[in-house]
Amino acid sequence: MAAEGKAIDALGQFELQPFLGAFGESVRFSQSNAHMLVAVGLISGLMIWGMARRAIIPGRLQAAAEMAYDFVHDLVTGQVGEEGKRFFPFVFTLFMFVLFGNLIGLLPFAFTFTSHIAVTFTLAMVVFILVTLVAFAIHGTKFFGYFFPEGAPKLLAPLIIPIEIISYLSRPVSLSVRLFANMVAGHVMLKVFATFVVMIGSAAGIVGILGATLPLAVNVALVGFELLVAFLQAYVFAILTSIYLHDAVHLH
Repeated sequence: MAAEGKAIDALGQFELQPFLGAFGESVRFSQSNAHMLVAVGLISGLMIWGMARRAIIPGRLQAAAEMAYDFVHDLVTGQVGEEGKRFFPFVFTLFMFVLFGNLIGLLPFAFTFTSHIAVTFTLAMVVFILVTLVAFAIHGTKFFGYFFPEGAPKLLAPLIIPIEIISYLSRPVSLSVRLFANMVAGHVMLKVFATFVVMIGSAAGIVGILGATLPLAVNVALVGFELLVAFLQAYVFAILTSIYLHDAVHLH
């Protein structure tokens, strides 16, 4: 949270560094990879230990696990229909992975792996490929009819088809950039105002203390806002995936 001279290094927090020293450097294992493993471990722990007792009156972990399960289940079935139940494990995994990645990054000295476009674009490409394969598996060559809506004037085909194809191919870009941009923007703002707190607070006397109060209050508010954004971005990623699956299953 420090500044070099009078410059604020707000982007340094996103730099990848080798994890576990020379070993991490030799196998290209960074803190991003380490935090991904932490996220997977936390998610697995929540679902395994949370549901181990299966109590009628759930404890905190079981309640959290059940809430997450029901939330995503209702989201998928609501968007895709009953056919969407077979895609529930995939969407649930995506939602939890993105959510925990967003939340872990808000902890002190932690790293937000969802702030890297390589990670978000990879997740988006997995969604894109799966949706395309599902559409082909269910509809075969009729899938290409998706790019020319039924009932549209045939004279407009040279205009409509390229637009629909570009729109379809842009899905992984928009899906990945939305998550990446929101995570980067939020953490840059946190870093900037936290640096203001340190810089102003370092001034001598009561003036420095009082001057640092405002950016400190803003930073506290930003943390609360980022908690909301962390959930909303995971939700948006999951619901857009469900919408794309709906289009693949029902071809409209």
